[in-house]
Amino acid sequence: MTRTRRRYIRAVGGAGGLAALAGCASTGGDGNDSDGPPGSDGNGGDAGGTRPEGTGGPGVSIVATDGDVDVGVQPSVEVSYEAATEDRPPQLRTTLTNAGDERVRVGDGRAVHFEYVYDEDDALVLLPGAEEYPAEPDCWRLTDQIAVTEEYRTFGIAAGESSERLVDLYATPGEDACLPVGEYRFETTISTVTADAEPESSTTWGFSVVLE
Repeated sequence: MTRTRRRYIRAVGGAGGLAALAGCASTGGDGNDSDGPPGSDGNGGDAGGTRPEGTGGPGVSIVATDGDVDVGVQPSVEVSYEAATEDRPPQLRTTLTNAGDERVRVGDGRAVHFEYVYDEDDALVLLPGAEEYPAEPDCWRLTDQIAVTEEYRTFGIAAGESSERLVDLYATPGEDACLPVGEYRFETTISTVTADAEPESSTTWGFSVVLE
């Protein structure tokens, strides 16, 4: 049975206000194996170039990342699941590593891991993995608004430890394609703060992906 992500988020903490999102997905093979079975757009074609034939749906690749930052933690990103399938959208893993000798506290607790962060063109959005969102099967474009409360969250990372999150890639409403092919850049602010959430240092960091 096809699993469709349909759980609505109602009041989730984050740095942003109300975010209008919407959802629909792509079909095909195993998103964790580029050699999986061929996919289909259901119409015998390639859905206007948004689902390359034989891939099972657009696959995501990381093509550029910013350099090291000087805020007490080092961010990184990697692909967790490459291709969209009928069961799941593409997925990334974001990591913050504290290579220092002292515990650090970072914020905002969601944005630092690119949760609820849009690309610069507002065509795509990264949402926390292992959650269900209002999206039609086989087309990972969200269909309903997702409310995000204005709440600044922080968390600590011990010396020598890392914090990891999985984020799923969705298209936003207004896009003609389910997951539009092309290159997209994501950027966020990473800050270290005191125990009272007072800022100590801050920087922007980002990366670019290609959907093809």
